[in-house]
Amino acid sequence: MALTRDTFHDPVLATEILAFLVRKPGIYVDGTLGGGGHSLAMLRALVDAGFFDGSLLIGIDQDDAALREATAKLKGYETRAVLVKGNFADIGRIVARVSSEKGLEPKVAGILLDLGVSSFQIDTADRGFSYMREGPLDMRMDSCAAVTASDIVNTYEERELAKLFYIYGEEPRSRSIARAIVAYRQKNGLVGSTKELADIIRGNAHGGERVIKTLSRVFQALRIEVNAELDVLRRALYDGIDCLDEHGRMAVITYHSLEDRIVKRVFAEKARSDWGPKGVGLREPLAWGSVLSVTRKPLMATPQEIAVNSRARSAKLRVIEKICQGGCSGCR
Repeated sequence: MALTRDTFHDPVLATEILAFLVRKPGIYVDGTLGGGGHSLAMLRALVDAGFFDGSLLIGIDQDDAALREATAKLKGYETRAVLVKGNFADIGRIVARVSSEKGLEPKVAGILLDLGVSSFQIDTADRGFSYMREGPLDMRMDSCAAVTASDIVNTYEERELAKLFYIYGEEPRSRSIARAIVAYRQKNGLVGSTKELADIIRGNAHGGERVIKTLSRVFQALRIEVNAELDVLRRALYDGIDCLDEHGRMAVITYHSLEDRIVKRVFAEKARSDWGPKGVGLREPLAWGSVLSVTRKPLMATPQEIAVNSRARSAKLRVIEKICQGGCSGCR
């Protein structure tokens, strides 16, 4: 498929991201590079703020098509941008390696994670992400990964499938859909395409809008399982926070409740100070929290942005800032 200017989605909440993240020279990490829209915006903001010469942007993505598109989009910024094929779960290792190669301290001024699937991945039928386009049951973010959605749909037992659809898709009809998939396999052999799977799901969901929601939930659950997305997210959050320099910030955009719940919990955990057992009167905690919440509640896209970029409709942005250890008044 030929790539065009509009192949990848417009960067979501770009104005807010720049305002929260680009505040000083340093290393900036776009852990979900995609087509490079957010990275390009950050590099331009660094130029405008006079921070460009003292900064380096590291873009990470496991999708070869995304890396090709981002490389073309960021042409002219090669001296201050390094694009890496990898998983953002390895953000700590990647930052350490790239900063060492560049002779820089591995302390990061800003990290962005824009979670979910790109428009390019959804629109490319042979990637198998969409129930609206017939293609193989693939759903791998990294085309070299071993496990595909076909492996899961055609080998998991009924109970495993039902649990998967219920936990990762929050689908109330998970049991009947799992039962229908297993019955189809027994009668027809393997479920071979996204269309076959979608037809099975449609036969076990109520009509109208509920069918679309059920299809979305089941396909979401399979994608999460194939790419171990929630485990990867937890690793990236913890490692990313460890990478941040003092007063460095991490911004995370989520698109469904499972992701947002994890981000909220990890950020709250890292912000919490340890005051020991109840009833022990301490003047200072045993250990201070390592971050402060910059956004008390998740920020949402404006109606104006949603009107021109429908993907922003479900986006939630949370931002935290790394703080000094020791409880100095300026950080508390």
